[in-house]
Amino acid sequence: PFAGPNDGGYPGFDALVEAARPDQVTLVPDADDQLTSDHGWDLPAELERVRAPVARYRALGARVSLFMDPVPEAIRAAADTGADRIELYTETFAAAFEADGRRAGAATRAAMARFVAGAEAARAAGLGINAGHDLDLDNLVVFRDLPELLEVSIGHALVTDALEMGGYGAVLAGATP
Repeated sequence: PFAGPNDGGYPGFDALVEAARPDQVTLVPDADDQLTSDHGWDLPAELERVRAPVARYRALGARVSLFMDPVPEAIRAAADTGADRIELYTETFAAAFEADGRRAGAATRAAMARFVAGAEAARAAGLGINAGHDLDLDNLVVFRDLPELLEVSIGHALVTDALEMGGYGAVLAGATP
Protein backbone atom coordinates (compact mmCIF):
# COMPACT_ATOMS: atom_id res chain seq x y z
CA PRO A 1 0.00 0.00 0.00
CA PHE A 2 2.99 2.31 0.29
CA ALA A 3 4.20 1.93 -3.31
CA GLY A 4 4.18 5.27 -5.03
CA PRO A 5 4.49 6.16 -8.70
CA ASN A 6 7.66 5.18 -10.54
CA ASP A 7 9.43 6.06 -13.77
CA GLY A 8 8.23 2.82 -15.39
CA GLY A 9 4.68 4.14 -15.66
CA TYR A 10 3.30 2.65 -12.45
CA PRO A 11 0.89 5.24 -11.01
CA GLY A 12 1.20 4.04 -7.42
CA PHE A 13 -1.06 1.82 -5.36
CA ASP A 14 -3.32 4.62 -4.12
CA ALA A 15 -3.97 5.78 -7.68
CA LEU A 16 -4.83 2.24 -8.79
CA VAL A 17 -7.30 1.75 -5.97
CA GLU A 18 -8.89 5.14 -6.54
CA ALA A 19 -9.28 4.48 -10.28
CA ALA A 20 -10.50 0.88 -9.99
CA ARG A 21 -12.68 1.22 -6.88
CA PRO A 22 -12.43 -2.54 -6.13
CA ASP A 23 -14.82 -4.29 -3.76
CA GLN A 24 -11.85 -5.53 -1.75
CA VAL A 25 -8.27 -4.40 -1.25
CA THR A 26 -5.84 -6.83 0.36
CA LEU A 27 -2.82 -5.11 1.84
CA VAL A 28 0.38 -7.14 1.74
CA PRO A 29 3.62 -5.97 3.39
CA ASP A 30 5.80 -6.65 0.35
CA ALA A 31 8.71 -4.44 -0.60
CA ASP A 32 8.69 -2.97 -4.10
CA ASP A 33 11.41 -5.41 -5.21
CA GLN A 34 9.74 -8.60 -3.92
CA LEU A 35 8.49 -11.10 -6.49
CA THR A 36 6.01 -12.73 -4.11
CA SER A 37 4.81 -12.55 -0.53
CA ASP A 38 6.77 -14.26 2.22
CA HIS A 39 5.18 -12.94 5.44
CA GLY A 40 2.21 -11.17 6.92
CA TRP A 41 2.05 -7.79 8.64
CA ASP A 42 4.10 -7.37 11.81
CA LEU A 43 1.34 -6.22 14.12
CA PRO A 44 1.10 -4.56 16.55
CA ALA A 45 4.53 -3.10 15.61
CA GLU A 46 3.25 -1.64 12.31
CA LEU A 47 -0.21 -0.71 13.61
CA GLU A 48 0.07 3.06 13.17
CA ARG A 49 1.61 2.70 9.72
CA VAL A 50 -1.23 0.46 8.48
CA ARG A 51 -4.16 2.45 9.86
CA ALA A 52 -3.99 5.27 7.30
CA PRO A 53 -4.21 3.15 4.13
CA VAL A 54 -6.95 1.01 5.70
CA ALA A 55 -9.01 4.14 6.41
CA ARG A 56 -8.28 5.58 2.94
CA TYR A 57 -9.42 2.46 1.06
CA ARG A 58 -12.47 1.93 3.27
CA ALA A 59 -13.47 5.56 2.57
CA LEU A 60 -13.39 4.64 -1.14
CA GLY A 61 -15.90 1.88 -0.43
CA ALA A 62 -13.51 -1.08 -0.41
CA ARG A 63 -13.53 -3.90 2.11
CA VAL A 64 -9.96 -4.07 3.44
CA SER A 65 -8.12 -7.27 4.25
CA LEU A 66 -4.65 -7.55 5.82
CA PHE A 67 -2.27 -10.34 4.83
CA MET A 68 -1.38 -12.09 8.11
CA ASP A 69 0.58 -15.02 9.43
CA PRO A 70 -1.50 -17.32 11.70
CA VAL A 71 -0.34 -15.57 14.87
CA PRO A 72 -3.29 -14.86 17.19
CA GLU A 73 -1.70 -11.80 18.88
CA ALA A 74 -0.96 -10.17 15.52
CA ILE A 75 -4.42 -11.03 14.21
CA ARG A 76 -6.09 -9.47 17.23
CA ALA A 77 -4.07 -6.30 16.54
CA ALA A 78 -5.33 -6.32 12.93
CA ALA A 79 -8.77 -5.39 14.23
CA ASP A 80 -7.26 -2.18 15.67
CA THR A 81 -6.32 -1.02 12.16
CA GLY A 82 -9.95 -0.77 11.09
CA ALA A 83 -9.60 -3.65 8.61
CA ASP A 84 -12.63 -5.78 7.78
CA ARG A 85 -10.84 -9.06 7.18
CA ILE A 86 -7.53 -10.82 7.29
CA GLU A 87 -6.06 -13.03 4.61
CA LEU A 88 -4.11 -15.84 6.21
CA TYR A 89 -0.74 -16.46 4.55
CA THR A 90 -0.93 -20.20 3.92
CA GLU A 91 2.53 -21.10 2.65
CA THR A 92 3.39 -23.00 5.88
CA PHE A 93 0.21 -25.06 5.54
CA ALA A 94 1.00 -25.86 1.89
CA ALA A 95 4.58 -26.83 2.82
CA ALA A 96 3.31 -29.16 5.56
CA PHE A 97 0.90 -30.76 3.08
CA GLU A 98 3.83 -31.31 0.69
CA ALA A 99 5.96 -32.77 3.51
CA ASP A 100 3.13 -35.22 4.24
CA GLY A 101 3.22 -36.50 0.66
CA ARG A 102 0.30 -34.28 -0.44
CA ARG A 103 -2.08 -35.80 2.06
CA ALA A 104 -3.36 -34.75 5.48
CA GLY A 105 -0.70 -36.29 7.71
CA ALA A 106 0.76 -35.21 11.04
CA ALA A 107 2.55 -32.11 9.71
CA THR A 108 -0.61 -30.95 7.93
CA ARG A 109 -2.72 -31.44 11.06
CA ALA A 110 -0.18 -29.50 13.17
CA ALA A 111 -0.12 -26.66 10.64
CA MET A 112 -3.91 -26.65 10.44
CA ALA A 113 -4.10 -26.30 14.23
CA ARG A 114 -2.08 -23.06 13.97
CA PHE A 115 -4.47 -21.75 11.32
CA VAL A 116 -7.51 -22.70 13.39
CA ALA A 117 -6.05 -20.71 16.31
CA GLY A 118 -5.53 -17.76 13.97
CA ALA A 119 -9.07 -18.07 12.63
CA GLU A 120 -10.49 -18.20 16.14
CA ALA A 121 -8.58 -15.01 17.04
CA ALA A 122 -9.93 -13.30 13.91
CA ARG A 123 -13.51 -14.34 14.63
CA ALA A 124 -13.23 -13.18 18.24
CA ALA A 125 -11.89 -9.81 17.02
CA GLY A 126 -14.79 -9.41 14.58
CA LEU A 127 -12.69 -9.95 11.45
CA GLY A 128 -13.68 -11.96 8.40
CA ILE A 129 -11.26 -14.66 7.24
CA ASN A 130 -9.74 -15.08 3.79
CA ALA A 131 -6.73 -17.22 2.95
CA GLY A 132 -4.20 -17.57 0.19
CA HIS A 133 -0.71 -18.43 -1.03
CA ASP A 134 0.29 -21.84 -2.38
CA LEU A 135 -3.24 -23.21 -2.03
CA ASP A 136 -4.21 -25.56 -4.85
CA LEU A 137 -7.00 -27.95 -5.74
CA ASP A 138 -5.47 -30.73 -3.60
CA ASN A 139 -4.53 -28.97 -0.36
CA LEU A 140 -7.64 -26.80 -0.48
CA VAL A 141 -9.72 -29.93 0.17
CA VAL A 142 -8.20 -29.97 3.67
CA PHE A 143 -7.89 -26.21 4.22
CA ARG A 144 -11.50 -25.43 3.30
CA ASP A 145 -12.55 -26.88 6.68
CA LEU A 146 -11.03 -23.85 8.45
CA PRO A 147 -13.81 -22.38 10.62
CA GLU A 148 -15.43 -19.21 9.28
CA LEU A 149 -13.39 -19.22 6.04
CA LEU A 150 -15.04 -16.79 3.61
CA GLU A 151 -12.75 -16.66 0.60
CA VAL A 152 -9.55 -18.22 -0.76
CA SER A 153 -7.09 -17.04 -3.37
CA ILE A 154 -5.88 -19.85 -5.58
CA GLY A 155 -5.42 -17.82 -8.74
CA HIS A 156 -1.88 -18.90 -9.57
CA ALA A 157 -2.65 -22.58 -8.98
CA LEU A 158 -5.87 -22.33 -10.98
CA VAL A 159 -4.11 -20.68 -13.92
CA THR A 160 -1.41 -23.37 -13.82
CA ASP A 161 -4.05 -26.11 -13.74
CA ALA A 162 -5.90 -24.42 -16.61
CA LEU A 163 -2.74 -24.40 -18.71
CA GLU A 164 -2.33 -28.12 -18.05
CA MET A 165 -5.98 -29.29 -18.11
CA GLY A 166 -7.74 -26.51 -19.96
CA GLY A 167 -10.05 -24.02 -18.26
CA TYR A 168 -13.02 -26.37 -18.19
CA GLY A 169 -10.96 -29.22 -16.70
CA ALA A 170 -9.44 -26.95 -14.03
CA VAL A 171 -12.85 -25.71 -12.92
CA LEU A 172 -14.31 -29.24 -12.90
CA ALA A 173 -11.32 -30.53 -10.92
CA GLY A 174 -12.10 -27.93 -8.27
CA ALA A 175 -15.78 -28.86 -8.11
CA THR A 176 -15.31 -32.02 -6.05
CA PRO A 177 -17.50 -32.19 -2.93
